[in-house]
Parts: sequence; C-alpha cells; structure tokens
Amino acid sequence: MSNDGVDHGKRRFLTAATSVVGAVGAGFVAVPFVASWMPSERAKNAGAPVEVDISKIDEGRKLTVEWQSKPVWIIRRSEETVANLAKNDDRLRDPNSENPDQQPSYAQNHHRSIKPEILVLVGICTHLGCSPTYRPELAPEDLGEDWLGGFFCPCHSSRFDMAGRVFQGVPAPTNLVVPKHKYVSDNVILVGEDEGAA
Repeated sequence: MSNDGVDHGKRRFLTAATSVVGAVGAGFVAVPFVASWMPSERAKNAGAPVEVDISKIDEGRKLTVEWQSKPVWIIRRSEETVANLAKNDDRLRDPNSENPDQQPSYAQNHHRSIKPEILVLVGICTHLGCSPTYRPELAPEDLGEDWLGGFFCPCHSSRFDMAGRVFQGVPAPTNLVVPKHKYVSDNVILVGEDEGAA
C-alpha cells in the first residue's frame, strides 16, 4: 500500500487536536472529582478549624471571627486587666471554672486561657443565646463603681468578667464558653482544634 496521497502535516494536526480535546475533557471530569474531596462551606461551618492572626490586636481590643456559625472573640488583655481578675472572685458564681463543659482543661485556670494576655471566648450568653457587649472600661456609670471590665448582656442583664466568668445573681447560669484552640505560632491561633486533635 502506498502512502503517496497522505498529508502527514494534516495527520499530525488531527492527532494533536484530538489529544488536546481529550486532555481538556479529562480535566472537566477530574476537576469536579477532585473538588469533591474539599470540604464544603457547610462542612467548614460545621466545625472546620479557623486560623486567626492575632499579631495586629492591640491591647484592650477585641477581634471577632466565626467558627461553627458562632462568634468567637479574641481579646488582648493588659497586665492590669489580668491582675484585676482576682478582685471579682467573691462576686462570681464559678470563679474557678469548675464546670468542665465551659472550657478545655488547659483553660481551666484563673485567666481561662493558654496565655494570660489572650482570651478566646464564644460570644454567646449562656442564658438565652444573646450576644453580650464588650465593656472593657473601668467603673462606667451604668455598670457601677466596682465594674473592672467584662461583658454585659443587654437582653437580660447578665454580667461576665474579663475572663468570661459569670457574676452571681444574674440569669446566665454558667461562664462563657472557651472553645478549643491552640497556638500554631506566637501570632497565629487555630480555633476549633487543640493539641489533642488527630
């Protein structure tokens, strides 16, 4: 059989074009398949950890991030604020955070945190789920002379100190929740995962 009438350039073009179309088709099949391995937004909201850069939080400031569809507050406390925590103990319902559901074991301390200056809390009142306001000022007129900073729930007047510990005589039954978290570096926190996570 003779190859005299065959256009080798056209054959190479058709072979290359067929290969390109086949590769593009394989890509269209592979992308959704690979994408299905990635967690959906719904899955992320269901519990995927959230990485937070805390390097730009000034002393006394609060940063809010979302984890599991809840507001999580990260606050940089001053040395004075941490020192003032003990002054509230006799007015608190659970000053030693003895309820294990309120925080991981590594935050069951006087300042309820891994590092004394960095507080991590779920910003939901333990009474009926309102979001308390951050009131870091000392002795404001509306909260009284003995107010040393903390959180005030406008829904039913529950009060929490600067460690999220609930005061006596308010509707909220327990301290604000400290979510599990860990330090990835000095300036990065991973909310939703701790050292015990696999």
